[in-house]
Amino acid sequence: MSWCLCGKKIKLETHIMDRNSAIGLTLIAVILLLYFNFFAPSPAPVVDKPAQVTTTETPKDSAILRPQVRRSDSLLVRQYGSLSSFLTGEETQTKVETKDLVVTLSNRGFIRQVELKHFKTYAQQPLFLATPETNSFSLMAQSEGKEIDLYRLFYKEQAPKKSSDTSVVSFVASIGEGVFLKHTYSIPPTGYQIHYSIESAGLEGMLTGQNLTFHWEDHIPLQEKDIKDSRSRTTVNYYLAKGEFDGLSDTDADVDAIAEPVTWTAIRQKFFISSIIAKNAFAGGEVSIAVNTQDSSTVKKADLKLFIPKTDLVSNRSKFIYFFGPNDYSILGTVAEGFSRNLPLGWPPVIWVNKFIIIPIFNFLERYIGNYGIIIVLLVLFVKLLLTPLSYSSYMGMAKMKLLKPELDAIKEKNGDNMTQTQQDQLKLYQQAGVNPFSGCIPLLLQMPILFAMFYFFPVSIQLRQKHFLWAEDLSTYDSILNLPLSIPFYGDHVSLFVLLMTASTLVYTWQNNQISSVQGPMKSMSYIMPVIFMFVLNNFSAGLSFYYFVSNLVTFGQQAIIRRFVDEPKIKQIMENNRRKAAAGAGKKSSFMAKLQDAMKASEEARKKAKG
Repeated sequence: MSWCLCGKKIKLETHIMDRNSAIGLTLIAVILLLYFNFFAPSPAPVVDKPAQVTTTETPKDSAILRPQVRRSDSLLVRQYGSLSSFLTGEETQTKVETKDLVVTLSNRGFIRQVELKHFKTYAQQPLFLATPETNSFSLMAQSEGKEIDLYRLFYKEQAPKKSSDTSVVSFVASIGEGVFLKHTYSIPPTGYQIHYSIESAGLEGMLTGQNLTFHWEDHIPLQEKDIKDSRSRTTVNYYLAKGEFDGLSDTDADVDAIAEPVTWTAIRQKFFISSIIAKNAFAGGEVSIAVNTQDSSTVKKADLKLFIPKTDLVSNRSKFIYFFGPNDYSILGTVAEGFSRNLPLGWPPVIWVNKFIIIPIFNFLERYIGNYGIIIVLLVLFVKLLLTPLSYSSYMGMAKMKLLKPELDAIKEKNGDNMTQTQQDQLKLYQQAGVNPFSGCIPLLLQMPILFAMFYFFPVSIQLRQKHFLWAEDLSTYDSILNLPLSIPFYGDHVSLFVLLMTASTLVYTWQNNQISSVQGPMKSMSYIMPVIFMFVLNNFSAGLSFYYFVSNLVTFGQQAIIRRFVDEPKIKQIMENNRRKAAAGAGKKSSFMAKLQDAMKASEEARKKAKG
């Protein structure tokens, strides 16, 4: 990874400009440091088999068992009216096991527990996205002016059945002839979706109000190594029916009142998603996210309140899909419109680079190679090969500026403190020699989207989760060769070896570039400070990211060595001399960009003189 600053390639070298640039870059470095610190083995193959459905009685000491209601409780009987006969009973659970999930349903009508079979927590324990201890569901409705929870009732489970290998489990409360309320869950044999529908008949007069309120509260447990990183990448997102994606803050407590139809909401963790999707849209709702920094076992608390139109319920159009699964780009695109936005891949053009270049290449390599360290090395080689023309152009620009350095120094000495004249003479020299002072910087700017694409891709790539390489036990989080007794501000409580290697190689790369650069003074010193700044920034980032940047630097060394063999400096000098002779004879072509730059400088000088006068 090369931290080449554009100013390093622009050779308008004056003491004032150097000093101002140094101050500006220092401020940028401080801002980056503050931002990134405060805001910002493989599973065994599974053999396909039919889903297994079992029904058991929930133990009386189960965490999900809500208080039993006695028939003599006249207050609740009046509150629930005709439904009060379903307030008492014994809770049972129905377990459905598929290729990818183990889903446990409660006869109260809601999901009790969801386990992802092919994933483990960082501590190598079973990974649950819903448990009685961390999740609670309620379905609130108005009945004769009173609020009731339809998930508080005990429903009768109908015999589980199969429909094209899909397990179908229904819970029904029959109030009278032709009057009932029914919850149905359909679970396919593979995948991470659970289809859910609410059916009713004869309840139009019993249920009042325009909407039912679906309430889902999730105390998200820590699944990964680093709770700080997990918290910074956990939030609630939602997608409006009109096609707009939105979400809450990743870093702070936040709340949104949604006043228009919404298609889906998702509780997005770093690597996993729990979501509910409405086929006919919710009427609106409210979502919030909060964090208790004193609780080291809980990442954040997510709260979803979504309004289900009563008209959908009585017309049996209340149909939904739960999604409990990995935050994997190849899966998300098949779930719902806009659902892939749950994977944060940056903003345009960075997101385009990730979607159309990095992810396809990574997935292709993953099909044939099982070692993710080797995949990263091959990814570096492919990207470097793709960027070779830009790297060559950048190096040629620096070589030309190196050849002009003696004349640039002579201009500075001749004009002394007359900075304006110095800049004008330097621009004239560039024009005569046919050299663009930005020729070394522009190719590097064009490479920046790929640089930042990696910055987004590696920390959220679930493919790297719990994949070890060399001393890194998990490429999706930081590697550590030494745990520090105290946490160093802006750095952390550990030492990442990949980050140290990346920093050392970047400093060597910077030193090599400075040998062919004409930059002097503070700007030259600043080029060494930036790698150290990023050593602090990246110490807590994904080991895969710092390893990528380290390998990228090594490949760059070899790439530059090869380019040097094809760069003939005497020939370049001869071309520049020919350009000068053409310019002196009036045959040279004046760059429109250079002309505009000269005009801008003249206008600035005139404005300065008028201000003095």
